[in-house]
Amino acid sequence: MTAVAADLHPLDNPAWASLTGPHARFAEGTGLALRYPPDVSPFMAVPPIPDGAPIPVEVWDAVAELAGPGQVVALSGTPEAFEKLPAGWDFAMRGEGVQLVATDAFDTDVDLGTEIIELGAADVPDMLALIARTQPGPFLPRTYQLGTYLGIRREGTLIAMAGERLHPPGWTEISAVCTDAPYRGQGLATTLVRAIGRGIRERGETPMMHAAAVNTRAIGLYESLGFALRRRTAFVGLRTPE
Repeated sequence: MTAVAADLHPLDNPAWASLTGPHARFAEGTGLALRYPPDVSPFMAVPPIPDGAPIPVEVWDAVAELAGPGQVVALSGTPEAFEKLPAGWDFAMRGEGVQLVATDAFDTDVDLGTEIIELGAADVPDMLALIARTQPGPFLPRTYQLGTYLGIRREGTLIAMAGERLHPPGWTEISAVCTDAPYRGQGLATTLVRAIGRGIRERGETPMMHAAAVNTRAIGLYESLGFALRRRTAFVGLRTPE
């Protein structure tokens, strides 16, 4: 394969760095295309390619073979990587995102208290229900296996949660940050993000996050907590050839 730059920063291709690193146990595929199991995460990944370089045709072929015909695959990268698709490929969705990394200003000194609980297999139905109500992004029945997930219940109902998703070496993504509408404005998301971040730092790693570029409210919250913009990226859903 040509145009591969294996020495790029792991956050330039976090899904690939995760699936070839700490999340290798989840990896399905080949040296040209990897994915998480479909009930864990929708993300697929291709090897690191320099910014501005096209994705080689053999990589597209590997992605199509791994996904199967007529399937939608989730990929991320620079916008230039998706400017010209091979014949038979189509966009199912496309959007711009931002990647944020924790700075020294990110304060993880939070009182976990008795209200925050660790979520597991028994909580999956409630986690999926909360995701459906709040729409923070992809979350599937086995997503919780990617890392630690914490939540808050009120009167038995799960009303807020956050957890760990992508795991490039030395970094962990904070994801699935959501709060039920009636409970917003109480600082629950802030508390959970700090609690998850504390666990990440205790492992000697650095927290990072992704957000849709249009979600300025969430970006503003994360920046106020001590996260800073690292780079902009494209998130796409691509339909493989029939």
